[in-house]
Amino acid sequence: MKKFLLLLLLSAPMFAAAQQFSQYNTGTLFDSFENPSQRSFIRDSSYNMASNFLIPNFGAYAFLTGNAQRSIQSRLFDERYDNSQLEVGNRKLNHVVGNTGVYLLMFKWYADMRGDKEMGISVKTKGEANGTITDETIALFNGSANFQNRPYEDVLNSNGYYQTYHQIGFSYREKLSKRAAFGFKVNFLMGLQYQEVLINRSSIEFDKPADQANLYLDGLYYASENAGRFKANTFAPNFRNPGASVSIGGSYKTEEGYILQGNVKDLGFVHWSGKSNTYRVLGSTTLTDLSQPWREDSVRNQLSNLLKSGYIHTGSFTTPTDGLAEMSIAKKFFFNYDRTFSMLPTLIVQKQVFYRGLTGALVDHFQYNNITLTATASYNDLRLFNFGGQFMYKSPNAEFYIGSERLLPTGRIAIQSTGYNTPYTGADFFLGFSLKFGRPIESPMNASYIPMGEEKGFFGRFFDKIFGKRKGGGEL
Repeated sequence: MKKFLLLLLLSAPMFAAAQQFSQYNTGTLFDSFENPSQRSFIRDSSYNMASNFLIPNFGAYAFLTGNAQRSIQSRLFDERYDNSQLEVGNRKLNHVVGNTGVYLLMFKWYADMRGDKEMGISVKTKGEANGTITDETIALFNGSANFQNRPYEDVLNSNGYYQTYHQIGFSYREKLSKRAAFGFKVNFLMGLQYQEVLINRSSIEFDKPADQANLYLDGLYYASENAGRFKANTFAPNFRNPGASVSIGGSYKTEEGYILQGNVKDLGFVHWSGKSNTYRVLGSTTLTDLSQPWREDSVRNQLSNLLKSGYIHTGSFTTPTDGLAEMSIAKKFFFNYDRTFSMLPTLIVQKQVFYRGLTGALVDHFQYNNITLTATASYNDLRLFNFGGQFMYKSPNAEFYIGSERLLPTGRIAIQSTGYNTPYTGADFFLGFSLKFGRPIESPMNASYIPMGEEKGFFGRFFDKIFGKRKGGGEL
């Protein structure tokens, strides 16, 4: 039941949270795949190939705002519902967001010194979920205890979706000039599961002496093939639900040393197979056993049956991926003469492409030799402030990082502390590792083999034709 409860909460495309800001401008393998114009190789320092060697690099977060925090915390940790904070009858909304991304494989190689070209392939599994759910919907899973013996209108108008898919990508990065760089990543998607519930109208009337309630719902329910069924082969690759997405990024370093970067990320779609179902939910059912110990399972089963009782249209449909648009500005400062101690603050603005959602973040990397400590602060249009931290070891040929962008709520969840008086309940964690190997990347002046030809690739030559050749400036 815990899994179903969490699945129900992770729903509706209204708000979404930020991606992993802490990796911005770190030059890690993860950073180069997520921000395509970022380089991961350094001439005369790095080997020419990099990989995570099938050791998953992952990040995951989820958070809940609203009156339902105490109810969900007590249900998950204490096996009971404490609904004392719910306002039944006022249609108060709770916002839930969840996202996970796991790079199963990352492999990149330094392709050519002409434009410092880098290419890579990746395999990633993603999950996205967003939703709004009313106080009354949460209270209903505890039966009729929080309701009066009267009818209620539109108190169960909750909406939400979740989707999971595999992502197989090819990335390319090229230096256009000494100041500018461009990169992209194209992905083939394989959809795994999709569910969406949209309740537009609802009513419920309780009959406590009979221990039951009459429930009416009007809305839509979408379900991909095998949605909600978790088996051994649930995450097996398949071609039944194809899709595609693209990430495009560019960066530019000014004469004053400011690094400007812009990205459009994971802009795409998944086309769910013709065996998917769309249900027109329009009808009533009777909820029974509302005071019995098994009331939670009873409500769940009868709600599920009502959602699937309406008209069924079997056929394909298409859903967007959780696309992002970002802009950032950064500048590096050194604190000592030999440039071993530095600070790199980055200001980032992020906007959801298809949904509401705007986030601003300030990321500051403090680096001493191969050790970096990162502080991250962000604020979004849900008026939520987040503070996070990261520890990273990074040499030219090895990197490891671990952190959280929601340190305090993650700590409370880890020790199963209720934290009832906090603005939101949530958790966030990320971890990554990669190594470089192969032959050293040597500049022509130092190399035992000197390549001939132009020192720029296709995009670099195209850039010069438009803007002309430019001189000077620090390299990206």
